[in-house]
Amino acid sequence: MSTVSAIRATRDSHGIVTLTIDDPNQRVNTMNSLFVESLADELDAIENSEDVTGVIITSGKPTFFAGGDLNDLRAASRDRLDEFAAFVRRNSALLRRLEKLPVPVVAAINGSALGGGLELALAAHHRVVIDAPNVRLGLPEVTLGLLPGAGGVVRSVRMLGVRTALQEVLLTGKKHTVADALELGIVDATVATANELVAAATAWIRENAGARQPWDTAGFRIPGGAPGDRGAPLNASLPALAASLRAQTKGAPYPARENILAAAVEGAQVDIDNALTIEARYFLDLATGQIAKNMIQANFFDLQTVKGPRGRKGSQEVWSPQKAVVLGAGMMGAGIAYQCAVSGIEVVLKDVTTEAAERGKSYAQRVLGKQVKSGKITEKFRDEVLARILPTADIADVAGADLVIEAVFEDPSLKADVLREVEPLLAPGALIGSNTSTLPITGLAGNVTDPERFIGLHFFSPVDRMPLLEIIKGEQTSEETLFRALDLARAIAKTPIVVNDSRGFFTSRVIGTFVNEALAMLGEGVPAPVIEQAATQAGYPAPVLQLADELNLELLRRVRNASRDAAQAAGRTWVAHPAEAVLDRMLSEFGRAGRLAGAGFYEYGENGARQRLWPGLSEAFGSPRAELPFTDVKERLLFVEAIESVKCLDEGVLESVPDANIGSLLGIGYPGWTGGVLQYIDGYAGGAAGFVRRAEQFAAAYGDRFAPPASLVAIAGQGGTVAGATHEPELALS
Repeated sequence: MSTVSAIRATRDSHGIVTLTIDDPNQRVNTMNSLFVESLADELDAIENSEDVTGVIITSGKPTFFAGGDLNDLRAASRDRLDEFAAFVRRNSALLRRLEKLPVPVVAAINGSALGGGLELALAAHHRVVIDAPNVRLGLPEVTLGLLPGAGGVVRSVRMLGVRTALQEVLLTGKKHTVADALELGIVDATVATANELVAAATAWIRENAGARQPWDTAGFRIPGGAPGDRGAPLNASLPALAASLRAQTKGAPYPARENILAAAVEGAQVDIDNALTIEARYFLDLATGQIAKNMIQANFFDLQTVKGPRGRKGSQEVWSPQKAVVLGAGMMGAGIAYQCAVSGIEVVLKDVTTEAAERGKSYAQRVLGKQVKSGKITEKFRDEVLARILPTADIADVAGADLVIEAVFEDPSLKADVLREVEPLLAPGALIGSNTSTLPITGLAGNVTDPERFIGLHFFSPVDRMPLLEIIKGEQTSEETLFRALDLARAIAKTPIVVNDSRGFFTSRVIGTFVNEALAMLGEGVPAPVIEQAATQAGYPAPVLQLADELNLELLRRVRNASRDAAQAAGRTWVAHPAEAVLDRMLSEFGRAGRLAGAGFYEYGENGARQRLWPGLSEAFGSPRAELPFTDVKERLLFVEAIESVKCLDEGVLESVPDANIGSLLGIGYPGWTGGVLQYIDGYAGGAAGFVRRAEQFAAAYGDRFAPPASLVAIAGQGGTVAGATHEPELALS
């Protein structure tokens, strides 16, 4: 038996053994090698004992079990496939031993059980969980490019049926509340407090001495039937489910969903032990592939970094805004006001007229009304949120606010006017933020008396659904102001990235290269449908010309003109991008400014509904250029954003790789399978060196904008990675 164990075993007077998982080396329990060795030792002891009457599995930590150790998964490779496969098989076999014990096994779940944690619980014969609001249960592996590899697919299918398991648990990766998990059937009972867990588990064991898994009982049938069963309702729905899955991925490389579907369907047609073997093979295929590594890096490690302390000392007090003022009740201002109010902050929503401010508040009414209708919130909660929003045109209502977020039109003089008007009425030391997407923060800070308290707070539309907040430091922004902005992000449930001041900052600057590249290809004669399909199959959430219409071509031209004027004023030579000619012709020659104007790259109906690509595009921008390989069209979009992000890192606009990756994923729709805009470089075939070689090919064929920056060439020459070339803090699993 190991000298150090992740499990403490105790036995009561009735012969019931309680296994308390409490890894001494980690803040949370994970399915690492220590856990596997410890569980093997405890199972040996239980199997060799004649007087054990039951087993309770619980946790000595605030959470039940956090799942697989992502450091181990990140290190898995095809070069060491046999070694990793042996670990996976042993892990799965241990849970199989657990559920085949000749005594009842109960999972007493004292906190969240996600991924491997729920897989462990599913191997028990009964699951009782504490009914606490922060507890979540689910199998979110698909969000990391994986599938549950410790029996999660096999057992959820046998417990819920193929279709329900796929649609409610496996393909969505949803983290269920206790109530939802109970209704779904992945837990069996709840208790009010942690102190009641063991007692409830003990009572169940004493009443169910002969308990065993349903699938180990003769005559067991999967709910709804297995594929191939005569008359099973599942058979008619499987083709539709597969088609729906293809429609969701739209050709983008998300192999986890395909592997989950295959493992569920194939595993349902054989006995459980063969099903576990099938599941393990599909898991190994994903775990040793690059896409899972990309997604693990971004969705766990990078996300932890951007949500972390960022150098803040533990002694520094967390700031909580009490009264916020949102200046401007347009679409962005209305969304910001809603987000603050729903987070418990009193909000003054100010506009030029009371009518305009009321229209802004009506946005919150619509969003909350939909949530009431769907049962997500109560009418009481809706009314409480709405009561926190005061729509007004009276400047006196601003008095005493400790937070102001300016969200007026992108006009420096207008922003200056509203900030000067409101500042004298604010509470001493109030945080002053501007929701600008492109205008330099340092310049805007000149409009307030204390630039140290001024910071950029770039929200994304629609605010209630977009999770990112880009925080922009001006030249004089203080450290205290930055930490307050980070506190605000947490208070209103936004994921923050922090960048330094520059025109367009990070997100707007990089997404501009994405749109420009599409316009450049259109000008080269690449058919518009090909460009849109390439963006879709690359994994972007919206086709790029459709995005351009939503952004509005007039706005794009204003941003271009402002950038050109600023460059020339600074004495730099402005080099026209090939996209500029397309943009100018769309506006000046064809009068097509985008969706708001009712005509852009697409045609729109009277109600603004998108109908089809404008047929005139082929005649307006057709050219004799040879047809581009479709892979080139896809990769040009991905590469141009990645290269611009390296430039942002070089220039100090970005301070960290995680900020780039998370900002690109959550803010500008960079494809999730890449792991983010800089992880895409490190994860490219051949790593950074392979990316540089491909970029040089693009530069020779399509223009110098694809030339890899010298810093990236140096990293590639050393066989390094972009992430490895910058300091990133160590991360603990949670």
